[in-house]
Amino acid sequence: MPDQLLLNRSLLHPLHALILAFPIALFAGALASDITYLNTAVIQWSNFSAWMIAAALLFGGIALAWGLVLLVGQRSRRWRGRLALYVALLAVMWCAGLINAFHHSQDGWSAVGTTGLLLSIVSTVLALAAGWIAYSGVGGREIGR
Repeated sequence: MPDQLLLNRSLLHPLHALILAFPIALFAGALASDITYLNTAVIQWSNFSAWMIAAALLFGGIALAWGLVLLVGQRSRRWRGRLALYVALLAVMWCAGLINAFHHSQDGWSAVGTTGLLLSIVSTVLALAAGWIAYSGVGGREIGR
């Protein structure tokens, strides 16, 4: 019975998991908006991307701060490695998102272009990877310990 409980346990508090869901959805939305802008050249899609990136940075910063507090207070070695990886992914995601926000603040077509699209892809993949680490349960290898 304890093994079944351990399998379903995630890394995050439910409220922290809810906060993490925002950067995942918003960075993915910004990526979709960038692709749409590059296909249509309607400037409003670039504005949508900039707004979604700003909101993703806000919630990503909250999740990163919470993750750092968890990492500093974590005493268990079992969770420390996953938590450190999660925090590192969030930190890199946030930095890539910040550079992306600065790039999207430029004027006109150069606001997105190839660099903006690549930064959106990197931010989205990092957000998804952080979510995967955070939402996944404990692996079978850790149950035997």
